[in-house]
Amino acid sequence: MVRLVLIGLVAGFFSALLGVGGGTVVVPLLILVNRFSERTAMATSLASIGAIALVGSVSYALHGDVHLGYAVLLGLPAAVGAVGGTALQQRIGGPALSLAFAGLLAAIGIWLLV
Repeated sequence: MVRLVLIGLVAGFFSALLGVGGGTVVVPLLILVNRFSERTAMATSLASIGAIALVGSVSYALHGDVHLGYAVLLGLPAAVGAVGGTALQQRIGGPALSLAFAGLLAAIGIWLLV
């Protein structure tokens, strides 16, 4: 339980600070620290994103930094994409899912360094 709370604190911190959290922080920590399977870690991360996003959005909105129209333009298609991504994720085997996720994280890291 304590580990989950710490993972949540780290995710919230990095989500607000750098705009990352669910996929790049929570999922790897749930897999490495709490020994979740990839599928369960991804599902748990997605379930927690609502609370993280709400608090972060309100915090930024209080500082006048939220463009609501753009948020809706990003959010609605993202919700549709989440349905599609979940459907695809349920069809991919565990090892392939692990490799795909590791590849995504590596690609993001390289892209940010370049």
